Amino acid sequence: MSFDGLFVHGLRDELENEIIGGRITKIQQPYENEVILRIRANRKNKSLLLSAHPQYARVQLTDIPFDNPAQAPNYCMVLRKYLDGAIIESVEQKENDRILTFSFKRRNELGDTEYLALVVEIMGRHSNVLLVNNEENRLVDAIRHVPASQNTYRTLLPGATYIEAPSQDRKNPFDYDGPFPVSDLSFSDKVKWIQQTFQGFGKDSAQELAYRMDTHPDDAPKVVFQHFMAPFKTGELQPTLTKAEQKEFFSPLPYEHFKGETQSFDSLSDLMDRYYHNKAERDRVHQQSNDLSHLVKNLYQKNKKKVQKLKKELKETEKADDYRVKGEVLTAYLHEVNQGDESITLPNFYAEDEPLEISLNPQKSPAENAQYYFSRYQKLKSAKIHLTKQLKSTRHELNYFDTLLTQLSIASVSDIEDIRDELRDGEYLKKKRKKNRNKKSKKSQPEAFVSSDGVSILVGKNNTQNDELTLRKAHKKHWWAHAKDIPGSHVIIEDDDPSEQTLEEACTLAAYYSKYRLSASVPVDVVQVKRIKKPKGAKPGYVIYEGQTTYFVTPSDEKVRELKLNSK
Repeated sequence: MSFDGLFVHGLRDELENEIIGGRITKIQQPYENEVILRIRANRKNKSLLLSAHPQYARVQLTDIPFDNPAQAPNYCMVLRKYLDGAIIESVEQKENDRILTFSFKRRNELGDTEYLALVVEIMGRHSNVLLVNNEENRLVDAIRHVPASQNTYRTLLPGATYIEAPSQDRKNPFDYDGPFPVSDLSFSDKVKWIQQTFQGFGKDSAQELAYRMDTHPDDAPKVVFQHFMAPFKTGELQPTLTKAEQKEFFSPLPYEHFKGETQSFDSLSDLMDRYYHNKAERDRVHQQSNDLSHLVKNLYQKNKKKVQKLKKELKETEKADDYRVKGEVLTAYLHEVNQGDESITLPNFYAEDEPLEISLNPQKSPAENAQYYFSRYQKLKSAKIHLTKQLKSTRHELNYFDTLLTQLSIASVSDIEDIRDELRDGEYLKKKRKKNRNKKSKKSQPEAFVSSDGVSILVGKNNTQNDELTLRKAHKKHWWAHAKDIPGSHVIIEDDDPSEQTLEEACTLAAYYSKYRLSASVPVDVVQVKRIKKPKGAKPGYVIYEGQTTYFVTPSDEKVRELKLNSK
C-alpha cells in the first residue's frame, strides 16, 4: 500500500477543500483506536475518520456508517468536552511526514476563545491521536497513553508538556534541488537511495520513482523526479486501486510498476473507503470473535474425529452376518464339535457347502460357542442401528459448526453477538449473567441490497438472521437462494416474479456470502419461499426444500459493491 507522506500531502489538500471552516457537530469513538468527527461544512455533513490502528492507521473522510458504543470511552468524552461545536481553522502536514495537525477554535464555558489541535501521527503500531492545548503547549489527552517508562523521548499522558514527534533527518521532496547520483545504481539501490534521501517516500512510491528512472533512461533522473512530483504539487492526482493475483494496492497516481487491473476513484477518501473497509472490519471482527472462532474450530475438529471413529465402528458391524452364519452352522453340526477344540471346519450350507473355518473357545461347550456367535451378531446388529443414528447426528453437528465458521468469516462486528447468543442457547458456551433485565440487546440486521431492476434483496449473515428472514419475514411468494450443499447465507428476493437478471444477482450474493466465496463457479439453488421447511428439532439456520432451480455463478466483489450502492 502507499499511505506514505506523499499520499498524506494529497490528502491534506483534499481535506482543506472539504472541511476548513466546518463545525464539529458530533464525536464518536466506535472502536478503541478510531475516532469519528461529524462535521457540518459547506452546507453538507461530513464524517472524518482519525485512526491510530496498528495496521490500518489513516485519516480520511468516510461514507461508511459506524455503530456508536452504548458507553462512550473516556477519550471520546474528553474530545466532546473540548471540541464539540469547535470550528476547524486549518489542516497542516509536518513537512512531508505522515503527521497531520487539525487546528480548532472554540469558546469555553466562560466565553473565552480557546485554540486546540488534534495531531494525528501515523507511525504503524506507534500511531496516535493527540489533543493539544496550543496556548499552554499541553497535552490534554491521547487515544493511546505512553508513559515515560515506554518512551524516554516524550511522555504522552494527560497534562504532560507536548513535544512533537522527532523529525526525520531527510530532505523534503517538495523543495529538493540537489543532485541525483543514481544513474549507475541497480534498481534496489535506487529504491534505497530514494527512501534514505527523501521524507515520506514509502516503499511503493520509491519503487515507482526508481522504475520510472529505469524505464526512461534518456531522461535525467532529476527530470523524471520532477515529472513524478508534478501532480502532487498541482493537486492533479488520480486515486487508483490496482488488483493483481488476489492482492490489491492503492496509490495516489496510477503507479506504472503495479501490474494488474486498475480502478479510478473521485477522491483519495473514496479510494480508502474501498480499500480499507473490509480489511479493517475483518480485523475488528477477528479481535471480537477470537474466542468464538477458537471454540467453534475445536468443536468442528472434535466432531470431525468423531465422524471418522463412528464410520470405522460402523464398518465393523458389517461382519454381523458372518457371526450369525457361524452360529447357525455350529448349531446345525453341534454333534461334530468336541469341547476343547480350538477351531473346526464345517460345510457352510449358506454357500453351497464350502468349507467354513470357525474359531472356538476350548473352555466353552459347543452350545456355548454357538451362543457366543449369536450374541456377537445381536450386539453388532444393535450397534449398527445406534451408530447409524449417531453418525447422522454427528454429521449434522459437523455441518452446523462448518456453517458457523463460514458465518464468522463473513460476519460484521454487529453479527458477532448474535452468534455468541446462539452458542449460549445451544449450551456450547456458558450463559451470560443478566445484569439489566430491562435492557434489550439490539439485534443485528440482515445486509440489504438492491438489484439492477430495483428489487430489494436481503442477506442473512448468521443463523438468527437466516431463520428470521426465511421463516418469519419473507412472504411465501418471495424467492430464496442459497449455495447448494455449501455453508452460507439465506438470500431473500422480495419479489413475487423476479427477472432473470435479479435472480442471477441474488445468486451472486448467495455465492459471495458462502464458504466458496473465492471459487470460480458456485452452484446456487433458487426456490420459492413456500417450498422451504424447517425440520422439527433442526439446528438454527437449517432448512429443507424441493423444486429448486440450480444456477452456476462466479462471486464478484465489484458486483456485490454495486448492489450495495444501489441500496443507498
